[in-house]
Order: sequence, then structure tokens, then C-alpha cells
Amino acid sequence: MPDALLLIAAVSLPFIGAIIAGLLPTHARNAAAWLAGATTLVGLALVWAAYPTVAAGGVVRHASEWMPTLGLDFSLRMDGFAWLFAGMVSGVGGLVVVYARYYMAAEDPVPRFFAFLLAFMGSMTGMVLSGNLIQLVFFWEMTSLFSFLLIGYWHHTAAARDGARMALTVTATGGLCLFAGVLILGHIVGSYDLDRVLASGDLIRSHPLYLPALVLILLGALTKSAQFPFHFWLPHAMAAPTPVSAYLHSATLVKAGVFLMARLWPVMSGTEEWFWIVGSAGLATLLLGAYIAIFQHDLKGLLAYSTISHLGLITLLLGLNSELAMVAAIFHIINHAAFKASLFMAVGIIDHETGTRDIRRLSGLNRSMPFTARLALVAAAAMAGVPLLNGFLSKEMFFAEALSAQASSALFISVLPFAAMLASAFSVAYSLRFIHGAFFGPDPVGLPHTPHEPPAWMRFPVEILVLACIIIGVLPAAAVGPYLDMAAHSALGATTPEYSLAVWHGFNRPLMMSLTAMAVGFVLYLALQRHLLRGIDGPPVIRGLEGRRMFERTMVFLSWRLARTLEGLFGTRRLQPQLRLVVCVAIVAAALTVYIRVPGPGNLTPSDIDPVLALVWAIGAACALGTAWQAKFHRLAALILLGGTGLVVCVTFVWFSAPDLALTQLLVEVVTTVLLLLGLRWLPKRFDVPGSRASEAITMTRRLRDLAIAVTAGAGMAALAFSVMTRFPPELLAQHFLERAYSEGGGTNVVNVILVDFRGFDTLGEITVLGAVALTVYALLRRFRPAPDSVDIPEQQRDQSAYDIARPDRREGDTVADWLLIPAVLTRLLFPVICVVALFLLLRGHDLPGGGFSAGLTASIAIIIQYMVGGTQWAEARLRISPLRWIGVGLLLATGTGLAAWLFGRPFLTSYFAYADLPIIGEIPTASALIFDIGVFALVVGATVLMLIAIAHQSVRGHRATPRIVGTYPAPAKVPAPVPQQVPAGED
Repeated sequence: MPDALLLIAAVSLPFIGAIIAGLLPTHARNAAAWLAGATTLVGLALVWAAYPTVAAGGVVRHASEWMPTLGLDFSLRMDGFAWLFAGMVSGVGGLVVVYARYYMAAEDPVPRFFAFLLAFMGSMTGMVLSGNLIQLVFFWEMTSLFSFLLIGYWHHTAAARDGARMALTVTATGGLCLFAGVLILGHIVGSYDLDRVLASGDLIRSHPLYLPALVLILLGALTKSAQFPFHFWLPHAMAAPTPVSAYLHSATLVKAGVFLMARLWPVMSGTEEWFWIVGSAGLATLLLGAYIAIFQHDLKGLLAYSTISHLGLITLLLGLNSELAMVAAIFHIINHAAFKASLFMAVGIIDHETGTRDIRRLSGLNRSMPFTARLALVAAAAMAGVPLLNGFLSKEMFFAEALSAQASSALFISVLPFAAMLASAFSVAYSLRFIHGAFFGPDPVGLPHTPHEPPAWMRFPVEILVLACIIIGVLPAAAVGPYLDMAAHSALGATTPEYSLAVWHGFNRPLMMSLTAMAVGFVLYLALQRHLLRGIDGPPVIRGLEGRRMFERTMVFLSWRLARTLEGLFGTRRLQPQLRLVVCVAIVAAALTVYIRVPGPGNLTPSDIDPVLALVWAIGAACALGTAWQAKFHRLAALILLGGTGLVVCVTFVWFSAPDLALTQLLVEVVTTVLLLLGLRWLPKRFDVPGSRASEAITMTRRLRDLAIAVTAGAGMAALAFSVMTRFPPELLAQHFLERAYSEGGGTNVVNVILVDFRGFDTLGEITVLGAVALTVYALLRRFRPAPDSVDIPEQQRDQSAYDIARPDRREGDTVADWLLIPAVLTRLLFPVICVVALFLLLRGHDLPGGGFSAGLTASIAIIIQYMVGGTQWAEARLRISPLRWIGVGLLLATGTGLAAWLFGRPFLTSYFAYADLPIIGEIPTASALIFDIGVFALVVGATVLMLIAIAHQSVRGHRATPRIVGTYPAPAKVPAPVPQQVPAGED
């Protein structure tokens, strides 16, 4: 397989596996596990297949044009550093999958879990392999989204919901800052391509915008890697299942921030700003996380704060502006992934087999779980930095860099070695507490479950990771040397320093610091164990500085106090003031833009006014004025007049030879009028309450104010449109599309070719927004309750309804449409006819007026008519619409059409066309844009019908709330036969 295809497969395979896993039944536990395991195994094989190229110093690249005019491509890039991270993502992910198969409970929806896990894996792989900064930010935010779903997997618990929301809020906010920083960085370099950015270090550091770009990018990185002061979200993410914690907080999510800092280290480091921001955040996080970890009673909480501390160590190394420190940081990234993933899994085993993670309830598990105890002992020793284990080597490199660091601040440099020793002593203390508290001492009493060893395959991933800790610790040069050297050279290039991975460097200062830290940590643990650890809740001294409390207070201030204040100033439950504010802001924004640009009068002479067109527009203006006059109390009349204005616009399009626009306008008027009519049905009645003269005067003033705003907005838009249309000959723009519509787009209908080809990316975005709007309307109306005075049947229908019930010839189950025979029959006969018309408009749209949007609206009208005549229950008993599937299929078809162009080496959404001669039908265009148009058609049908169903179901809800006659009549009551009466002679 070519190296470029390896990259595509490595990124896309997890997403494909996630989709398949999401489609599996809830109880398909084993199938989902096998699928996830196979996906990660193949992904790891794909990464290894690229090793020969990157090991030789090469870079595997693949680029597909996305929007070449904007310099945006879908670019994948794998060098040694990216290869190392991609291998960790797939390798640790495969072990987590095996572990999760035995950890997850039988009642958990395991396929959903593996779907989220694989989607997160794909997002993380896409991020580390991105060769474009904008693309990197996209995958960055996807990792935040899927980590939110994973952390909140047990969403029935409040802790999971709160932890997921906190993680998403912090990391996604940092992602927005990162996006802004990347935009500035791309502006400095002139490109978002990672290769060009990495080659522009001097330009970036000397640019006036360097500091804003640095601060924004570091905000994204520090929030993601839980660095001070953003560290508080990670411990609360421990509400996730333990496999999630083992994966996200050892090798993936929290490593994204340090990955980004290391990725951009060659071009953004080396300055005082980098040193103080990155170094200070890393040092504070290193000490704070290690100190708090000592006093945690939850084993996962202890590991969470230790993770924060070790991430601080890596961040501090990256902030020292030293190439050797950069190498040490990469080395510790590898080591931390190994021992921290194994420790999380060991904690999961303890929780799974005993029913608790509270270290105060645990003791003596070494006798009932000896194998797990030994594995956890080795992993914890590696975390503490015990010799002959991997953690010791990277910690010794850290001590060496702390001793040799250079900076303008003598105080910082003099304090750094002591701070490093203190943090190392803390790590020894919490590692001792982890091992001694859980596995040694008397037998536990009162545990929820009797402790015992887990299944062998559940312990297997821990064994692999612990074995890696030992092998790297004993044979570092052979075990990890080539991979570390490859990653360091790809990240540093020619400036890669000489370094040694030998286990023994003699009795030097780093070794003495390490031994001293171990001794101090041991003594510290003994002192705390006797007097403090079991009797306190939270770390002394800084107990009140709880990040969660600060976060919650901030969120309360933003969502309650500030929001309530703004709502009191600008908010109202009435729609009219909200619209007034929106229109006024739009007027001001447009006026400022016009004032700054000063367009002035156009250079074209206006044509004469046609009297017939002027009469048509006079009718439209009268309808618009009538709509405004009747809108408050006579909604039906206002809606009819509004439709009249729409028809005038439709006639105007026909007048100016724009049949596509006229057809679309006509169909939009029909659909929106019906949907508005159905929506108005459920609004409460409005009554004109007479008031005093003063109130009438105030009302008149408000109306005059609204009239002035409306006239200003309308006159401004008219003036702006007139200025644009008289500025340059429209033939210049039209000629460009007329000449290229058939030769490049394969169609003679220029409007449709523009929509599905020249501006296809815009159309894709518009239909995506349309689908999101439909889902939003449906979600809002699910909680909507009709007004009480709109639930009962209208008075004008009661007499007729009562007469229909009393009819002796009426059958049970008859509907209103059964009694309105002619309209019912006509609508049912028209349904296939309208659908054929929709298909006709769809197929001809590339050459003649029509297209996917018009065809979708036409098909929607066919369905709307069935609802209107037959009623909701009758229509849904006979039509299987599934609008959500229509929306999903439409988006997949439209996006898939664009992606298919990449298979032929063309930019995204590049179309191909030809003509097929079909029997009877004749020649039809077979352009790839037709598939895109079918996607537009499907999404328009799905979105329109979904909104229709959301409105139509209000009638069913009202019927359930209040017994009344809606659509289907109940069985007729027994009506006694009339008693014959004698009629006087001569009377009829």
C-alpha cells in the first residue's frame, strides 16, 4: 500500500469502525469488542507500515485539495514525532479495548461505548497526523467532543454529567483560543501548511503579532493538558469508566496539549515569553498536582492529580528552551503513557473486584489479589522514579536539565532544582500511599464484593504495559532508543543534541537528587500516614483553593448574574422587542460599513420603469402594508396578504427571465405558508383591550417608532441594492458563468450549476444549517405545549362535528377526509403525481429549471397535503417517512460526492459529467453533481417534513390532553329512532 494511502486509512478506519459499532444492537457486547479490537490492531499495523520511511528520516505526506483558492487542503503528514504519537494512540487503544471488554457491565450499552472510543481514536489520530493547522484545530475540537461523550458515558449519574460538562467547557474554550491563535499564525506565515510554518521560526518570533499568537495557542494547549490554572477539570473527569480514564489521561487527550507545544517548539520557543508562560505554568502544575495527590482518598483521584503533576513536568521541560529538555519531554511522554495506563487499569480491577476505590476502606489486597498487587507495585515504582524502571530515566534527565537550565531570572534557576526534588519526593509519597494503602496491612472488612483476581485477559493489558516499564528501564537504548531518536530528530531537525539513554551515568548530581527525593518522600509518607492522611479531607493549606468551586462560581456568574442582567436590559418574552433590537443592530452595522466604504452612486443609467411591472409591485406593496396592519389581531388575513407579496416577487422573477428563482419562490411560498398556518393554529388568541387615552398615545408612539425603523431598514436595503445593481454591468459577472457552465459544470442551467458546482461548498454548508435548524425546531416543539384556548376545537366546527357524530351511516374509524370525499380522493390521487413531478424537476435541474431544492420542496408539498387532509394519525399510519434518515442520507450523499473527487486527485466537490441515453426517457445528464443534487433533495425533504411532523404532533398532543374530535371520530352513539308525529293537514 502506498504510504499516502496508509495515512488516509489510519485516520478514516477508526471512524468507519465507530459508525459500524454504533449500528450494532445494544446487547452485541462481543461483536463490538471484536470490531474495536480489529480496528485498533489494523490501525497499529498501518502505523508500523510507515516506520521504514520515517525511520530513514523521511516524511510521509498526503494532500487533497479542499479549497485551494483559500490555501486550505486536507493534508496528512507523518514524521517521526507524529509516528510516535500515532503508535501510542493505536497501541494503548488496543490494550484499552481488551480491558474494557471485561470491565464494562453487562447492562451497559457496550457498542455505544466502543463507538465513542473509536471516534475519539480517529480524532486523536487525525490531530497528530494533520499537516494543516486549521485541520489540526478541527480534529482538536473533535477530541473535546468525543471525550465529552466518553466522560459522560454513564450519564445517569450527576458526577458524570458534571465532569463531562466541565471538561468540554474548559477544553472547547481553549480550542477556540487555539483557533484564533492559529489564524494569527497563518497570517504571519502566509500559509496554514505545517511544513511552511515549521520553516518560518525566525519570521514568527520577530513578528509583532508573535505574543498574541503565542498566548492564544498556549491557552489551547494548557487547557487541554490540564495545566495550572486550568487543572481542575481533569480530576472530575474521573467519573468516566476506568477504561476511558486509562486511555484519555495517559496517552491521548491530555497529551494533546504537550503534543502541540512540542510540535510548535522549533518555531515558538526560545523567547522570554515562552519561558515564563510555559515554564511557570509547568512548575506550578508539577508541584500543585503532586502535593494534592498525596491527600486523595479515591485511587482514581490520586492518579488524576499525579497525571496533572507529570504533565506539568513535561510542560516545564518544554518551557526551558533547551533541546535536551525537549528530548527529555518526549521521553517522559512515552514513559508516562506506559505506567499511568497500567495504574489506571489496576485501579479499575480493584474497583471491579472489590466494589470501591476508597483507599480508607482498602487494605491487604496483596493476599487476595497477588498478581494485580505485583503489577501495580511495579507501575507505581515506575511512577515514583525507582531505578531500573522507565520513570527513573526520564526523571534523571529532568534533574539534569533543572541543574543546567539557563534563563534571565537567577531566582527561577536557583529554585528549580529544589522544586524538582520536592515534586519528586511528593511523587514517592503518593506512590507509597497507593501501594501501601491498597495492598498491604490487615485484610479489608466490609467491602461490597469479596476481592479476587480478575479474568486473565482483563489483566493482560496491565502485564504488557508493566513489562514495557521494566524493559525500557533495564534496556532503554535498545527498547526505545531508535524511536526516541527518530521523534527527536523530526521535532528538532539539525539542532538535535547528543544524549545518552544508559542506565548508569555514575555518581552524579542527578542521581544524588533522585536518591534524596526518594528518601524524603519515604519519610514524608511515614509522617503523614501516622498523623494526617486518614483524618483529613483534602490537602492542608490550599484546601480552599478548589478549582471546581472557582469554575462553578464563574459559570454561575456568566449564566446567572451576567445573563440575568443582560436579559433584564435587553430581553423580553415578547417577540416584537427582540426583532426590534435585531433590526436596529443590523441597521447600525450596515450604516457603519457603508460609511466606511462610501460606495457613492453607481455609474450605470437606470432603465425606464415599466407601467405593468409598477402596477404589479404596487399590488405587492399593498399586500405588505396590509400584512403589517393585520398582523396583530388577524393572523390568517396577514398570512394571506403575505402570500400575495410572495407571489408578486415570483412574478417579478418571471418578468426578468429567472424561471429557476420563480419556481423556487413559488414552492417556498407554499411550504412556508402552510407551516406558518399550522404554527399559528397553536398560538393563543389576541384581544384588543381598550385603554385610557394615555395608553393609546403610548401605543401610537410605539407604532410610529416601529414604522420609522421599518422604513429605515427597507429604504436602506433598497438604496444598497440600487447602488450595487447600478455600479457595474451585470453582464460581466453573468458572462463568466455562462461561458463556463457547460464546459466546466456539464449543465446549461447556469443557476443550478452555480449551486451544485461553482458554489457547491456554500450549498453544502447551507443544507447542513438547514438540517440543524430542522432538528432544533423539532427539539423545541417537543417541549412546546399549546395554549389552553387553542386546544379545544374551534367553535365554527363544533356544530358540524356534532352532526357528523350523530349520523347513523357513519362507520367507526372514519376520518374527516372520509366525509370530505372529493378533496380526500383528489389528494390521494395527486400524491404519486406530485412525486413524479418532483422526480422530473430533480432530473432536469442541471439543464432546465429545477434541481434538488425545488424537487425537495415539491415532494414535501405532497406529504404536507396528506397531513392536512387526512390528519396526523391517518397520514403516519400510511406513510413511513423517517425524516431523520432522509437528513442523514442527504448529508452523506452531498459530502460523499465531494470526497469522491479526491479519489481522482481533484479538489473537493469537483464534478464530472456525461450523458446517458436511457430507453423511452432519452438523454439525461449523469454528472456527479446530480448525486450532490439528490443529497440536497433528500435533506430538503427530511428537514421540511421533520418540521411539519413537529407541528402536526401538537394536534395529537392536544387530543391526548383534552378529549375532542381530531381527524378520527369515535364510534357513533346509539341514536334513538325519531318518534313519528302527526302533522296537521295542510302543513308541510
